[in-house]
Amino acid sequence: MLFEYSIVGGILLGLFYALMAMGLNLVFGVQKIINLAHGDMIMLGGFATWELYYGLHINPIIAVIIVIPFSIALGYILYYILIPRLKTAKDFETLSLVLFFGVSEVLEALAALGFGNNERSMPSGSLPAAPIQFLGQSYQSDWFIAAAVAIPILLIFFLYLYRSRLGRQTRAIMADADEAASVGINATRVSAITFGVGVALAAVSGVMAIYIFSGVQASEGVSLTIIAFAIIVFGSLGNPIGTVLAGLLFGIVYQLAQVYVPSWSNLVPYVLVLGTMLIRPQGLLGRRTRVV
Repeated sequence: MLFEYSIVGGILLGLFYALMAMGLNLVFGVQKIINLAHGDMIMLGGFATWELYYGLHINPIIAVIIVIPFSIALGYILYYILIPRLKTAKDFETLSLVLFFGVSEVLEALAALGFGNNERSMPSGSLPAAPIQFLGQSYQSDWFIAAAVAIPILLIFFLYLYRSRLGRQTRAIMADADEAASVGINATRVSAITFGVGVALAAVSGVMAIYIFSGVQASEGVSLTIIAFAIIVFGSLGNPIGTVLAGLLFGIVYQLAQVYVPSWSNLVPYVLVLGTMLIRPQGLLGRRTRVV
């Protein structure tokens, strides 16, 4: 019974983890940047949910809709503030890590100043709290709600990426930015919008993260970035479908660890990254490349 509980719970949480990691993978795929501030953007989504609920009495599900346009705009502005100057540097990748580490520290400091260092949590009545019975097992209702939020958001994202003109331009840049620019694609504009979408995906996952992790605090950004990074490495960098698959597998493995070896479960992200690097460095859906 515990095994079935872990599998179902892992799938529900895995959908949330896929959403949590998707923005990080999208930004890497387009700009080849590891956004070390990704977890802090998730954290800001959690604080936004808390503020909207206590300040304006807005339901967290409605907060998802409100957070999206504001976070896209924030990401769009941040792109033009940070990235154009960064791209003129000789060692773009290294400097991007340093830059976004700094952004992470700034966001953490601002969150601590604005909300304090103590954890903020949502009251039990803010979402349906009664356990949900499924296949003879009782599950936390917020797991199902998080999955119910993640599924449509991910579907909309994939429709945007694979069915819209902007999405096709985004994938062209992911494949080869120089070639995309040579056929008339405005790489800077598309990259800025993509960065905004990546921030929005992070912030939306933060709306549910405040429930999944039982609260939000200013210092949690680093740990959230590590989880998201582990998932995108496992699924293969720059591959959105790989991120979904990796998120599901991560959720299942993490839940199995929580049930059978709870004292070791926090090592799962680190073991996942190390194991992937040693056994299949290209990730689950990545392809091997030859350097000649």
